Amino acid sequence: MADQYDLIVLGSGPGGYVAAIRASQLGLKTAIVERELLGGICLNWGCIPTKALLRSAEIFHYMSHAKDYGLVAEKISADIDAVVKRSRRVAKQLNQGVTHLMKKNKITVYMGEGKLTAPGKLEVKGEMGTETLSAKQIIVATGARARDLPFAPADGKRVWTYRSAMTPTELPGKLLVIGSGAIGIEFASFYNDMGSEVTVVEMLDRIVPVEDADVSAFLEKALKKQGMTILTKAGVESLAVSDKGVTAKIKTADGKVAESEFSHVIVAVGIAPNTENIGLETLGVKAERGIIAIDSMGRTNVPGVWAIGDVTPGPWLAHKASHEGVIAAEAIAQALGNKDVHPHAMDRNNIPGCTYCHPQVASVGMTEAKAKEAGYTVKAGTFPFISNGKAIALGEAEGFIKTVFDAKTGELLGAHMVGAEVTELIQGYVVGKTLETTEAELMATVFPHPTLSEMMHESVLAAYGRALHI
Repeated sequence: MADQYDLIVLGSGPGGYVAAIRASQLGLKTAIVERELLGGICLNWGCIPTKALLRSAEIFHYMSHAKDYGLVAEKISADIDAVVKRSRRVAKQLNQGVTHLMKKNKITVYMGEGKLTAPGKLEVKGEMGTETLSAKQIIVATGARARDLPFAPADGKRVWTYRSAMTPTELPGKLLVIGSGAIGIEFASFYNDMGSEVTVVEMLDRIVPVEDADVSAFLEKALKKQGMTILTKAGVESLAVSDKGVTAKIKTADGKVAESEFSHVIVAVGIAPNTENIGLETLGVKAERGIIAIDSMGRTNVPGVWAIGDVTPGPWLAHKASHEGVIAAEAIAQALGNKDVHPHAMDRNNIPGCTYCHPQVASVGMTEAKAKEAGYTVKAGTFPFISNGKAIALGEAEGFIKTVFDAKTGELLGAHMVGAEVTELIQGYVVGKTLETTEAELMATVFPHPTLSEMMHESVLAAYGRALHI
């Protein structure tokens, strides 16, 4: 007889394992199926290990500029093998942490390939051969993978996706990064700080194109100042790969095509959902280009089947997946008779985005342009890092914070930052938006001194012509 559960989660990334934990907390008999490593891509090959790499690059950057702080550090060098080992050690530690959380919450783990075979049925091919599991509800949380270029599939040697870029055996001498979203820019920043010669190619008219235009312009200027070559309105026409390197034909904004030589290429042109061969068609689950259609709680069109994370509409972020996991688990518990849980749909306008390059980028809500397109009359305020005492003391005086308000109601529509530690600062505005804060509450809030957070206050004041330190 098949093992029977209240809930089975297919995939153990930041959406899947969080959904399983929340379901278990709510008293549901829960199982999780994972084909590779608990914690999924984010924990093992994405968010966390990349931040370990970037931290090493940041320390290396500061050591290389020790003189700016009145210090002496000579003969500085990078040991790329040791940097990679540290990153993998961090990932392993967190993988073990998820394993512990599964045991703590009495969640049964099945290692293997999972496939939906019938309503409430999941077949797992893995360590124990082929097993059939049964559940009242199933959550699909299989995540996504890097998208290949059709004319240059990643080979792990010269043409890399993020996975190979995290475990280099040598530093690229000359690196081409195709795509300037968060993944592309983070790796460009890492390798640039580590000493590689970096070129970024972006087909749109600006880098980090989902961000506010002012942030994009500032970041491009900062990265060029650090020595990067940035090509916007450009495209890679072809890549010729050899044992010694890669020859790229790049069409620039003026329409000219030129050949350039690189030692390595990172392809960061988006992701593809892992929805093939998991039985969606068998059950009739509605999906478009692999992206599963869901309602505000994560339900698909098929009763008993739910979906969260990178297999659903974006933004494709780990924290969005985790929150969706909680929502779906609570909605499932409610559907199974729990009258004490009250799930709330997520407001996608309140999902922050963070890019951990140098300088960092963070944002939440509408850009100024999007707010105007939506019909708002806006008030926008900007405050520069150079006017903040803590930023100057840190030696991080480049950047700014921008806030966008509805001029009629004072609603905070969006916040956009570029500079040191802004990925930590952004949550203040996320809390504010979630609480439906207006400019009045933000102006009346006392911010500690001396901190970078004071710029958040000043940016709000600036939107209303009341900034104190500019």
